[in-house]
Amino acid sequence: MYNPKSTTATEFISDSEIRSTMEYARENCGNMQLVESVLAKAAQAKGISHREAALLLECNDPTVTERIFKLANEIKHRFYGNRIVMFAPLYLSNYCVNGCVYCPYHAKNKTIHRKKLTQDEIRAEVIALQDMGHKRLALEAGEHPLMNPIEYILESINTIYSIKHKNGAIRRVNVNIAATTVENYRRLRDAGIGTYILFQETYNKDNYEALHPTGPKKDYAWHTEAMDRAMQGGIDDVGIGVLFGLETYRYDFVGLLMHAEHLEATYGVGPHTISVPRLCKADDVDTADFKNAVPDDIFYKIVAITRIAVPYTGMIISTRESAKSRARLLELGVSQISGGSRTSVGGYVNEETPEENSSQFDIADHRSLDEVVGWLLDLGHIPSFCTACYREGRTGDRFMTLLKNGQISNCCLPNALITLKEYIRDYASPATREKAESMIKRLLSDVPNDRVRSRAVEYLSKIDNGERDFRF
Repeated sequence: MYNPKSTTATEFISDSEIRSTMEYARENCGNMQLVESVLAKAAQAKGISHREAALLLECNDPTVTERIFKLANEIKHRFYGNRIVMFAPLYLSNYCVNGCVYCPYHAKNKTIHRKKLTQDEIRAEVIALQDMGHKRLALEAGEHPLMNPIEYILESINTIYSIKHKNGAIRRVNVNIAATTVENYRRLRDAGIGTYILFQETYNKDNYEALHPTGPKKDYAWHTEAMDRAMQGGIDDVGIGVLFGLETYRYDFVGLLMHAEHLEATYGVGPHTISVPRLCKADDVDTADFKNAVPDDIFYKIVAITRIAVPYTGMIISTRESAKSRARLLELGVSQISGGSRTSVGGYVNEETPEENSSQFDIADHRSLDEVVGWLLDLGHIPSFCTACYREGRTGDRFMTLLKNGQISNCCLPNALITLKEYIRDYASPATREKAESMIKRLLSDVPNDRVRSRAVEYLSKIDNGERDFRF
């Protein structure tokens, strides 16, 4: 039975519905009248269904693909403008009791260097991230009830928020940890997290169970229903995603959109973010062992149609992707990227030797944050370090309502320019500073509201005089 409002995993992610959808897409992808009707609906920027999205993905007409890419770009700019939110992952611990065959943290891996940060080491990592200019972090940790209990995560969040170094401060901590209980989600909410993030890995139940042979993560229902428990625990900003390459891309693409539809149908709020990582090489993991690799042309189309199908969501691409790939994906709907990232435990303070490798995966984009910021400016994007909506209580349905009716632009553009100004005053190289100053001056006139624009000019002047942390 398929029921998007059900809170039972196998009902809101129905295997029979996914397979029926894939068959529908194969049978109808040559029906250009039907394809045209879906494109016309998509152009309204109110989203399309998982079945309509699957039809677009299956259609191989080059003209249709180009129209999809163009529409994805237009929809991204309609909701988010040319702003790109910056963040960095912070790995706390790679101790893990699970047996995930695609992840080097799996319990049987004897070659990876195991490490867990102390609170003092977390302070050092956070200071290093603040000195780069970061304001938003995504916490990562393996699942281990003894080494990484919820109390450790909560203490670490408190430590991170407490650190004020020079002009630096981490203003939003997103959390990517294993599925947990409603009570623990309440505790995470009370600790002041931003978004709770959890990747499904794959929505194919049989394949999921084969990929997770041991450990608590092997329970498909417990993992898949995690976002429901997070919502019930009061976390109204959640982030979903799959690891493309574990299952056929068609199956997981449909499952991902069905999960978004479930959250919207059940709680009135779809996913705050959708991540689309691809499987990549890591210690003890060889991608040649997996047969579902997604080539660039298909991957780009997946990202573009996801933007069309879920127009309001933030879309995230990490340093798994190369600079060239990330540049293309920014044109197709991506609105958040990491910069200067390390995927090792303690990697922002200490460079590791091969014998000390604690990384979760090999990164493809090794540029510093300043290099990424300068690159974004060259491409015409606004690197944004904004965390205002979270700090002003504009989360969940409050954020989505403002976003969907277009009113968020009176907050987002000036906040992006203000936080970019902070970054270039405190951390940027001279070349990056010059590019950003030119962009800020040019884009101030695009702030729609006269009063907000006037206030933004005032705040920018105060930042030049040494004051910090203004927001709308």
